Amino acid sequence: MSSLRYISIEKFESEKGFIRDIELSYQLFGLPLGEAPVVMVNHALTGNSTLVGENGWFRQIVGNGKIIDLNTFTVLAFNVPGNGYGADLEDLIFNYKDFTINDISNLFIEGVYSLGIKKLFANIGCSIGGAITWHMAVNNPHLAENIIPIATHHTASDWVLANCSIQETILSNSSAPIEDARQHAMSFYRTPASLNQKFNREKKKGKFKVQDWLDFHGRALRNRYKLPAYRLMNHLLSTIDISNGSDDWLSVAKNIKAHIHIITINSDQFFLAEDNWNTYVSLSKHHPQVSIKEIKSIHGHDAFLIEHQQLSNLLQPIFQKIKNKNEKSTAHLVWHR
Repeated sequence: MSSLRYISIEKFESEKGFIRDIELSYQLFGLPLGEAPVVMVNHALTGNSTLVGENGWFRQIVGNGKIIDLNTFTVLAFNVPGNGYGADLEDLIFNYKDFTINDISNLFIEGVYSLGIKKLFANIGCSIGGAITWHMAVNNPHLAENIIPIATHHTASDWVLANCSIQETILSNSSAPIEDARQHAMSFYRTPASLNQKFNREKKKGKFKVQDWLDFHGRALRNRYKLPAYRLMNHLLSTIDISNGSDDWLSVAKNIKAHIHIITINSDQFFLAEDNWNTYVSLSKHHPQVSIKEIKSIHGHDAFLIEHQQLSNLLQPIFQKIKNKNEKSTAHLVWHR
């Protein structure tokens, strides 16, 4: 299991002019830095840098023998500063509105270079992590060979902004803010069909099981998450905008030098598949290497955490090329011993 490491970034200045020293925490998995292609993974809203192991949120995708094979790649994951991972209260960010997702992108880029990494083989992110991937690609078009934004979009839609506003209201006014906000969030991370299939109006001890499920998710997040971290991450979600306020996202996206692999979810009711298909159609007229693939699922936004085999199949062509190349190189060396 990889331990938490830190990069000290002194006097980082946010876009809004706030200056603060940042301890950027991260984990490394797989082969040592400098010995293999580097894959960077950006976590979702309540996720963190722990990708593998019992508590690893991406363990079905990253691991020995998995699609992102730790025998082939070095895998890097940063924590969004202020997300509370590591339990150090000094790292929480209480003035969360002084930061944007573009600030996080710039911090991650600085972190990559601080580690001596000149090029990423892939920068992959899910949900808000995928939005960070978009922002990093715009802010540094040459950094990655491949970018893979999953279940996300490059701009927060009015629908996303509305839900972020409701979340902020709950977090500001509820007597049980984390539990209540999480229950509300779960209702748009899934779909009616997903919940109907899962629970079918069944009861346990006179209570609908769907209510128990919501209560469980609320308690679970309360036990491992801090209120300032939730408020920060929700705020960052509302700042997704690679155009930096110009609304001309295409002008900046077409300058990205990486292969762009968009992965959307047909039933996602948060980051809509239609928006991603429209992005693909518009961007493909200007960018020579952009593709889109779709996870088919009834489970909505959370399908990226549920449909592991589908996601693996969609990622396989990207990562298998390097694996095959390494295997051929190894065979060549053995043959000539």
